Amino acid sequence: MKKSVFYFFKLTKPVIMPYGWQDFLLALPRIICGYLLAFNFGAAKFGLPWSPQENNLRLFEVAYWFPNDISNYGGIFSLFPNFLAWMGAFSEGIGGLMLILGFQTRIMSFLIFCTMGVAAFCQHGQEGLWNMLPALAFLFVSVFTMILGSGRIGIDFLITHKS
Repeated sequence: MKKSVFYFFKLTKPVIMPYGWQDFLLALPRIICGYLLAFNFGAAKFGLPWSPQENNLRLFEVAYWFPNDISNYGGIFSLFPNFLAWMGAFSEGIGGLMLILGFQTRIMSFLIFCTMGVAAFCQHGQEGLWNMLPALAFLFVSVFTMILGSGRIGIDFLITHKS
């Protein structure tokens, strides 16, 4: 087996709990957060087939206002606002969908972790803890899905499971 395939397999293979009900309980926050990211937060700023019609977004198009918000954070965000806005919207819209499916869970969880860190501390950091809580909740879920992967309930398990 090539080294790159080995590392990809190792990155994809989820941690399996001793009992199936444990995997089910751990999948619930992943699926709920994935749904909220893909169908609410991400769809509002990233063109997806289920994005609201009033947003007038083409497929994989970022809402016109989002790069401006990103550039207001200053620093590196003002240097690459279009790219970082696209990556943030992608991680919410497509990453949320991939969390629901449990496909490449660790990679998508890392992207969501980065996006929610920026959302919590750059976007809502000055507004107090109460306004940071939604982004922090997604951040915390992404931490445990980065560590555990999809569990038994996900495509990652089907790809890596040996009979």
